[in-house]
Amino acid sequence: MDRLSELAEEILESLWVMTVEGDNVGCLLTSLKVTPDSAELQELVQLAYVEVRGDRVYLRKEGRMEAQMTVRRHRLAERLTMDILGMAGDEGNDQACAFEHLLRQGVDTKLCTLLNHPTTCPHGNPIPPGECCISAQQKGEPGIVALTELKSGESGEIAYLAASDDKKMQKLMSMGVLPGSQLVLVQKFPSYIFKVGHSQFAVDDTLAREIHIRRPL
Repeated sequence: MDRLSELAEEILESLWVMTVEGDNVGCLLTSLKVTPDSAELQELVQLAYVEVRGDRVYLRKEGRMEAQMTVRRHRLAERLTMDILGMAGDEGNDQACAFEHLLRQGVDTKLCTLLNHPTTCPHGNPIPPGECCISAQQKGEPGIVALTELKSGESGEIAYLAASDDKKMQKLMSMGVLPGSQLVLVQKFPSYIFKVGHSQFAVDDTLAREIHIRRPL
């Protein structure tokens, strides 16, 4: 099959988020910002990935896997741009949108493996697993999540720090927050309190998102 156009991929992504992850049965054409005769929508109709009935678009079972993998590529791209490259806000979102379309022909698998099979995006939304994730689980290899995604009482090994500036990095390192150290999350509200060794520290939400934990299976 020829590669889908970028706009067609974005339609599938929106359909997945609104229908599979959301409560909608179908999506309004206006919500997808397309017209019934738009080239990108017709591209998906011809592949039987979607069906248009009236003013709504419905994701067909034939298109679910492609839609799921499109969402996967986008959320992996968010992890790369926001966690590793330190791009936040609109810049991070824009770069993730641009980069996701390049994650083809196994590049998404390589990126996912590099990131150690993250289970959620920086916004806390689930990253659909790929074959590499399933294989890693079968081998007993843990995934990596931000500290904010642990529950109180959970523990794990610090995998890496994605501090957006040198001052934050120095602050974390001065606490002993170093890759390879064991961390236990004590509480999440009103601030994140965690233990490293025999010491206990408190950080805000922003700094907590920059500490990435290898969660045990």
